[in-house]
Amino acid sequence: MDNKKSIDKNDLSTDSKTARNAKEVLTGNSKKNIFARLLPFMGPAFIASVAYMDPGNFATNIQGGAKFGLELLWVIVASNLIAMLLQTLSAKLGIATGKNLAEHCRDHYPKGIVWMMWVVAELVAIATDLAEFLGAALGFNLLFGIPLIWAGLITAVITFMILGLEKYGFRPIEAVITAFVGVVGLSYLIEILIVKPNWGSVAYHMVVPQFSNTESILLATAILGATVMPHAIFLHSSLTKDRIVVSNPKLLKKLFKYEIVDVVVAMGAASFINMAMLIMAASTFHNSGLTNVGTIQEAHRTLQPLLGSASQYIFAISLLASGLSSSSVGTMAGQVMMQGFLHKHIPAWIRRLVTIFPSLLVISLQLDPTRTLVLSQVLLSFGLPFAIFPLIQFTRNKKLMGELVNKPITTFLASLVAGLVIMLNFFLIFELIIGGSHV
Repeated sequence: MDNKKSIDKNDLSTDSKTARNAKEVLTGNSKKNIFARLLPFMGPAFIASVAYMDPGNFATNIQGGAKFGLELLWVIVASNLIAMLLQTLSAKLGIATGKNLAEHCRDHYPKGIVWMMWVVAELVAIATDLAEFLGAALGFNLLFGIPLIWAGLITAVITFMILGLEKYGFRPIEAVITAFVGVVGLSYLIEILIVKPNWGSVAYHMVVPQFSNTESILLATAILGATVMPHAIFLHSSLTKDRIVVSNPKLLKKLFKYEIVDVVVAMGAASFINMAMLIMAASTFHNSGLTNVGTIQEAHRTLQPLLGSASQYIFAISLLASGLSSSSVGTMAGQVMMQGFLHKHIPAWIRRLVTIFPSLLVISLQLDPTRTLVLSQVLLSFGLPFAIFPLIQFTRNKKLMGELVNKPITTFLASLVAGLVIMLNFFLIFELIIGGSHV
């Protein structure tokens, strides 16, 4: 049957310009070039990808690069490949079912389990928001010398403004978040051009796994927690569930292929930025013998004598852009998880106010922001199984997924990822509690 004739008026549920352009592409009626045809489908993965390059990544990657050089570069590559797989499954769940991951958990699990998962999700959301809020505040502090407490309040106000764009639809907020991602990416492209790393060594460490000691394994686990973010898995399924809705099976598969492109491009950009962070730290601090550069503030100060004054400002700008964008996305994810698990919704500004307090408490108690960031990323890794296992269960369910059900190899790889995460978490618990090691 001709695809164009098999489509009815209900195949796409929204009359927005983006959906109309997507319909033209999916039905083969678009006369635009390949890049223009991709545009209607680009956006959800870029919002989700912000979670993979937030200030927590700055903290773990700087420590990893300063202490161990390029040794942990392969961890970033592996983590981002895992992220691509999981975000693809999350996007597919939303496209195929019209519901997000948290909603499926509410529909299929006992009420007690759902409440427990929501509590874990909220703890993860608090840890996430702590890292993102502190990062943006540090960015303001490093750039303008604003005291952290006031920088935190400014961060809150700007986050409110970004979230306010939601009332104009998904495109404006997607554009703003993507612009922030562009700023972070451009900043680190400039940093890489300045430090001029040994590209042969970079290529080697991207593909050769190695650990030098227990501390490197702990940092690798923190990098995993900072890169594969549970709240982003919940969020992505919500971003795709009613963005472009199709019912025709052939169009559904075609839509999913375009979403894969969105994921690969967005996660590829996140991977580049994360690698650039570690390469910069390795090429400047580790190679200069400054292996104890363990905080973002130290990294900012030390860059000036090593690379010149411009580099420290580029670093601070990228941190600020990362913090503001990821803080907004974190609040969006928190709303999605509460609505999905409990079928309750609170205004974004109330949620934003509630999540501000832990961050302001850390600032007022003058706790080390970078160490707090790293420990928050470790906590995130504990929340991953509560997102990954349900995601695998639902996306392998033929009744739920229809034409987009997982292939056996996909389920196997995702299960392998879940097992790896659990193994690393048990190791981390043993070392931190029993072994007494420190991140």
